[in-house]
Amino acid sequence: MDAVSGQPAAAGIPSLASEPAAPQGAALIGARMDALPVTPLHGAIFALCTIGLSADIAEVALSNVLVAVFLAPPYNLARSDLSLLLASVFAGGALGAPLFGWLADHHGRRLALQIALVIIAVSSIAAAASQDVTSMTIARFVSGLAIGGYPPLTATYMSDILPPARRGALMLACAGLAFLGAPAAILAMKALSPMTFGLEGWRWVLAGGGLVATIPAVLLGRMPESPRWLAARGRDEEALLALKRFEAAASGRAKPSAPTLAASEETGETHAPEPGRNRRRFMFLASLYGLGPWATLGFPLLSAAVMVHKGFSISDSILFSGLSMLGPAVGILAAAPAIDLLDRRAALVVTASVMVCAGIAFAATTALIPLVLLGLIFNLASAVYNVILGLYAAEMFPTSRRASATAGAWAVGRLVSICVPLVLLPLLTASGPAAMFAVITGALVLSLGLIIVLGPTGRARRALA
Repeated sequence: MDAVSGQPAAAGIPSLASEPAAPQGAALIGARMDALPVTPLHGAIFALCTIGLSADIAEVALSNVLVAVFLAPPYNLARSDLSLLLASVFAGGALGAPLFGWLADHHGRRLALQIALVIIAVSSIAAAASQDVTSMTIARFVSGLAIGGYPPLTATYMSDILPPARRGALMLACAGLAFLGAPAAILAMKALSPMTFGLEGWRWVLAGGGLVATIPAVLLGRMPESPRWLAARGRDEEALLALKRFEAAASGRAKPSAPTLAASEETGETHAPEPGRNRRRFMFLASLYGLGPWATLGFPLLSAAVMVHKGFSISDSILFSGLSMLGPAVGILAAAPAIDLLDRRAALVVTASVMVCAGIAFAATTALIPLVLLGLIFNLASAVYNVILGLYAAEMFPTSRRASATAGAWAVGRLVSICVPLVLLPLLTASGPAAMFAVITGALVLSLGLIIVLGPTGRARRALA
């Protein structure tokens, strides 16, 4: 019998005989969460996070198409204005990611996710209604505040609540399904272009994305906060109430597994690694996020512009963008069943190496079908790399620092992302695809060196600190 709840304790799960103080309470609550099977409540949170992430990813993917649209008549935007428009999203992300990370660690994962989604919804509709490049740039900057914060928040919340044995698979499945939002938005834009009911196709898609973001923003209010986070903040009574919702959802559906060993029992680490280790891991992670955008953003953001540079039409370039963005969804969903069996570091090395090979081949190719196939392969590997990196990051830090550390490192990537269109678009225009892909390849090679030399192996199927 659970003395706190007055209910029988689930078999195989340690009971909290009283309201223990942190860190003991946090450790026991974490053990009880880790011992649960995947429940319908986990499934509901998974679905809402996936819908929100699909809106986030679609917003970023649309930037790729807007490059091609605004370069051509009737817009003919100056390249300086276009570079600022593209950079505005990432400038917002550089500010928003650490802000939302702090908010999630101090005021809750769920609240931070809801606020991010509301900002995405309002700013997307504002961008759809914009009448000039200045107002659209401002709206995209505001969108970037939330777009920069939402992915690491999702990784943090899901890492907190998912059982270790299924953590990687479900987080990759979330990202894989969410990536379907990118080709859906781009192909919808193609279908609605040039005008539908008197409005340009891109306006319809931006407004629709804003409306999609409102669904999880509202429904997440009915989901429990992370019991692990509540316990780490010393809010044991609330943590127990949230925990009981997960345990009630598991009742009668599956027998809980034995509690996962604590991090210290498996690896010799303490539940809260010393500050020096946290700082080293943050610097390592920030370096990877700083190098990543040159490839993982530079290619999808400017691939349509590369197609135009190679002589293809705007329509073919948009079609290429939509088809190539199917790669991430296919690749991530295919990788999901195996991810919890693989070393995180090895998976990052493999995906980065695939990007190097596909990028070099893409730069040298001029035929449409090989370009589409190479674009699919590059975007597939890029997306898997990004998702595994997010999972790898979330598993590096203790609960009390997880959101701040991962979002702070993510912010470094958003800061670098501001430079990506400002550097790569003029480089593409002046020197062609080969010069642009030389920068992309160099960033990937540096990332590979860091991962191989400095990277920890990861925490596949193991309890979080």
